[in-house]
Amino acid sequence: MTQTHFGYEQVPEHEKVHKVAGVFHSVAAKYDVMNDLMSAGMHRLWKAFTVAQAGIRPGFRVLDIAAGTGDLTKAFAKKAGPTGEVWHTDINESMLRAGRDRLINDGLVLPTLICDAERLPFPNNYFDRVSVAFGLRNMTHKDAALAEMRRVLKPGGKLLVLEFSKVTPLLQKPYDIYSFKVLPWLGDKIANDADSYRYLAESIRMHPDQETLKAMMQDAGLERVEYFNLTGGITALHVGVKL
Repeated sequence: MTQTHFGYEQVPEHEKVHKVAGVFHSVAAKYDVMNDLMSAGMHRLWKAFTVAQAGIRPGFRVLDIAAGTGDLTKAFAKKAGPTGEVWHTDINESMLRAGRDRLINDGLVLPTLICDAERLPFPNNYFDRVSVAFGLRNMTHKDAALAEMRRVLKPGGKLLVLEFSKVTPLLQKPYDIYSFKVLPWLGDKIANDADSYRYLAESIRMHPDQETLKAMMQDAGLERVEYFNLTGGITALHVGVKL
């Protein structure tokens, strides 16, 4: 039986998707509050940088994968305008519902779909931009997901991957203390769920570093792959183009 990692734990591949689903079902209601607390609001700057790098113009077709509560989806929709087509997608129904409700409250009625990034239900060469923020590390077969993202991009289209990454050595010790002590404590006090935030810290450590992810994107057939370290490498934005 093929094994994969769920944080630091080794589990059968078929179990990981259910375990990840359990994490996000648990945290969906408090996800936005915890994002602001965990990052001291920095996640908003990381996302704003991603939107700027995306360069979305009116009329663009955009796919937001692992879109969750819809921060990026909303920003993309504003850039694409009424002639654009922006899809809000996630594999987790609880997160998707939370995001859909937020978007509707903001006056945006967008196509919303439960879908697996490893098997995207869209035709080849359809989107001008594809984005995945803080979702790739939870996917079992990252290479398959990246290949699917490339497949649905139009020639000339961009893939943007915003994800936690490897911090600069200067930050490593305080970041580890924060990740494994403070984060689970916050999760317990705010979301009544320390385990899910312990998994978050572990999943970050198991995710490929900046150079490895760059190589994976190139292996998936993307060109001109570059990355931008944000906040000392706590997160990194990788951008690749389909030629």
